[in-house]
Amino acid sequence: MADADAAGGREAAKGVSWFELAKADTGRIPDHLVEDHYQFLGSEPLDVARYTSPEFFRREIEQMWPHVWQYAAREEELLNPGDSVVYENAGRSYVLVRQADNSVRAFHNVCLHRGRKLRQRNGRLGELRCPYHAFSWNLDGTLKNIPCRWDFTHLKSEEMSLPEAQVGQWGGYVFVKEAEGGPSLEEYLAPIPSHFERWKPEQCFTTKWAGKVIKANWKTCMEAFMEAYHVIATHPQIMPFTADANSKYDLYSDHVNLMITPFGLTSPHVERRVRDEQWVIDQFLKYNGRVVEPGMTIDVEPGETARQAMGKHNRARFGKLYEADLSDATDSEVQDAYTYNVFPNFSPWGGMGPQVVYRWRPWPDHEHTLMEVRLIQRLRPGEEMQPSIPMHFLQEDENWEGYFGQLGAILDQDMGNIPFVQEGMNCSKTGKLQLGNYQEIRIRHFHQTLDRYLER
Repeated sequence: MADADAAGGREAAKGVSWFELAKADTGRIPDHLVEDHYQFLGSEPLDVARYTSPEFFRREIEQMWPHVWQYAAREEELLNPGDSVVYENAGRSYVLVRQADNSVRAFHNVCLHRGRKLRQRNGRLGELRCPYHAFSWNLDGTLKNIPCRWDFTHLKSEEMSLPEAQVGQWGGYVFVKEAEGGPSLEEYLAPIPSHFERWKPEQCFTTKWAGKVIKANWKTCMEAFMEAYHVIATHPQIMPFTADANSKYDLYSDHVNLMITPFGLTSPHVERRVRDEQWVIDQFLKYNGRVVEPGMTIDVEPGETARQAMGKHNRARFGKLYEADLSDATDSEVQDAYTYNVFPNFSPWGGMGPQVVYRWRPWPDHEHTLMEVRLIQRLRPGEEMQPSIPMHFLQEDENWEGYFGQLGAILDQDMGNIPFVQEGMNCSKTGKLQLGNYQEIRIRHFHQTLDRYLER
């Protein structure tokens, strides 16, 4: 298919395009969100072995994971010197420690004596001490003590410092990378730092955080959150106020892409009949769990759209909540889903309202994933950052709705698909997956980046 044909396909959905919505917004949407960064990347099918093969998973472990920047913690988990976070993924374990100079260092979480993990949980430390034989290290990773030192005359202290991984920090997030070299964190994340300057994630704190082990490959889980195409079948209750087929998809560097899904506008898939703007916003208030609070009511004024009414209401509501002037916030920024993806497994949402943060990690093999969902919210002026709440680990019989409310109900609907996608791929006759050229472009973009790492 030619590039022009592929580009034309994205205009086939009926309804108002994102570019028209941007022009009609009450405020001025930042230029970079109005620019078109779509690219046609081909129409070839994907091989299901990418999700089902232990050998493919092994290649990811060896050739991809050591070379990518991984989101390991939020800054509020490491507020004070001595605070530590254990981050584990893809066969590696690290202990992140806040240093006396306020920097963060990431040590391989393995005793250099007999190989026991030094830490199994987060917490405040005075030293890194192995529970097995009491070998200990200072918080800067240098050797502190070997019991019965006379029996280890062959070990030199300067050669017994704990191995380290690279550490980078941006926007209140702490990242680690195993291998030396490659792009800096700022280069890796671009253009996210410039996009998020308005939204200030570094001034946010965690309000909710839950994780659950899902019976599916980590990519199977992640890709359910990279397109809005599934809304029509999986989340029909949100179609009255979600313009799913009019979502905008942008590709930036190899490592970053974006989906903007407009809210306050009815899906073009919904049967066209006379429905007023009040009906749209009433459905919004009933089923949206991120920018709506229980019991909230909004009256749409004459000549006003549901989208404009929600924008006006949330500018005032979030401004009061944050004690901030949000008069320049656009209708879009206080309601739409700005879902960024950072390769390979980190998805921070943008916008002026509460922000969603996703992370997916193999847990521990190619057919299980620890999926985490975190909500962050901006601090008020003068409000001090408090230590992060711990992750609530959902058991197999616990659903997301019980923890997140209406937002969790959406996640539970996704869970009604994901394990069965994995089961289906395991018994696929054709062994092929077909992707849409526009609405599923972020999935293709992800896999082409993954291939670049596997071909190293």
